[in-house]
Amino acid sequence: MRIEIICTGDEVLSGKIVNTNFSYMSQKLEEVGLSVRWETTVGDNREDLLLAFQLAGQRADAVIVNGGLGPTVDDLSQEVAAQAAGVELVLNETWLARMEEFFRRRSRVMPPNNRKQAMLPAGAELIDNPIGTACGFALDIGKARFYFTPGVPRELRRMFEEQIIPRLLARSGQQTAIFLKRFHSYGLGESHVDALLKGVEALVPDGSVKLGFRAHYPQLETKLTVRGKDRADIEAKLAPVVQEVRRRLGNFIVAEDDDTLEGVVLAQLQKRQASLAIVETFTGGQIAARLVPLPGAEAVLRRGTVARTLGDVYRAVGLAEPPPETLTPEVAARVATAARQQSETSLALAVLVEVDAGEDRIDLGGTLCLAIATADTVATRRSRIVGGREWVRLGAVEMGLDCLRRFLLGMPLHERIDFERVESA
Repeated sequence: MRIEIICTGDEVLSGKIVNTNFSYMSQKLEEVGLSVRWETTVGDNREDLLLAFQLAGQRADAVIVNGGLGPTVDDLSQEVAAQAAGVELVLNETWLARMEEFFRRRSRVMPPNNRKQAMLPAGAELIDNPIGTACGFALDIGKARFYFTPGVPRELRRMFEEQIIPRLLARSGQQTAIFLKRFHSYGLGESHVDALLKGVEALVPDGSVKLGFRAHYPQLETKLTVRGKDRADIEAKLAPVVQEVRRRLGNFIVAEDDDTLEGVVLAQLQKRQASLAIVETFTGGQIAARLVPLPGAEAVLRRGTVARTLGDVYRAVGLAEPPPETLTPEVAARVATAARQQSETSLALAVLVEVDAGEDRIDLGGTLCLAIATADTVATRRSRIVGGREWVRLGAVEMGLDCLRRFLLGMPLHERIDFERVESA
């Protein structure tokens, strides 16, 4: 099925608003096996909108229009849709009553211009918006079925997932039993994982398993979209593929599905009834910030120390001697041990970074030394990350959390990753 997405609005067209709605819709459609063929962005101009609707109605089977359903004069989607379909705008009494009740529940009087949102093209199918006043609707223009959605992201997402996607799947004639399995990995680049997983889709010969990726440094999301007659059929198809993905990616998988790296770390600490102190340089507290919002973190994360220099770190953790001039794993071990003793925690993680001098550039890098200390042992890791200050910061945060995960799960801390240069402990 050929799908087009039309995004409307002067602010979107001018770049004043980043168009996250398109990326969200396109990704969601990919997850259910539907692909977008065209994307068009149009400003708040009647002639341009009309032309975009007419063109999409000639070349697409389904068109999703995002935006232009508000109460103001520059919200034109209903009016232009009616013109393109050759019908009149009519008042939808059901939606008008819904809007009036929406305002009444909030002890407000509905402004007169909101009545415009209940004016729909004659014969249009109403698509419910349970959390807003913008009424979604569908109608045929040319040979395509058009689906009109609100521009407010929260409203769009609810409508899209609950109502638009099921309609598109039914219209496409594809199997509607679909499942998305996700693996989150750290340390391997997209092309590397693509090569490692070559042929896994062939484990299900009917072509109902599709492999995909979404890179968001420093992690990579590997996706398996599976179709089947029902959930049992899907699980039977998925089992051998999941087993093979886990085997090939091994320790580099940090979490699956809705789990996160920090969630896995916290769960392991809770399982041990352990407590944690963290010491960070250069990362600005971002390691602790990944853990702090999680439910139950308050009982585990006892202390976070953020400093910029080794001298500040030494003073913060109670080390009296002056710090050495060179950052080494042994220095990180000394800091982690002192932090654990000072905070009286089960474990301490120290992630210390020295960044190259000079202006930010692609070949600028940082040396990272980390240590994890318990009452009985200290484990260390040294790495060299290159790619600019932000790349170094993100990499240091991720490596710190990943090494803590590996330590808690009994995995080796030293597995060469694609984002570092030369290292040995």
